[in-house]
Amino acid sequence: QVQLVESGGGLVQPGGSLRLSCAASASRFSEYVMAWYRQAPGKQRELVATITSGRNTNYADSVKGRFTISRDNAKKMVYLQMNSLKPEDTAVYYCTCPALGSWGQGTQVTVSS
Repeated sequence: QVQLVESGGGLVQPGGSLRLSCAASASRFSEYVMAWYRQAPGKQRELVATITSGRNTNYADSVKGRFTISRDNAKKMVYLQMNSLKPEDTAVYYCTCPALGSWGQGTQVTVSS
């Protein structure tokens, strides 16, 4: 198991930016694929972005060109840089390690004027 703790959410105006962070406790963190998911009110949880141990990335079509996932293996951190935010990006964002089935507690992102 790995403990994941997200931070960086908040209220931002449309067009603004936020950077989410996820701190992991796994001893072999660098070996694992990491991902960000989000869940909007009344909707299913959806995959936002993934990053492999080799830093290959994939994104949901809805965030391509606006969001960037990255990782710092030395610090055991995963980040999600979110630019050009839209009201439809409003959701609770979760960090996860799919291989270990671990999820963070989530951080709320609200995009509103």
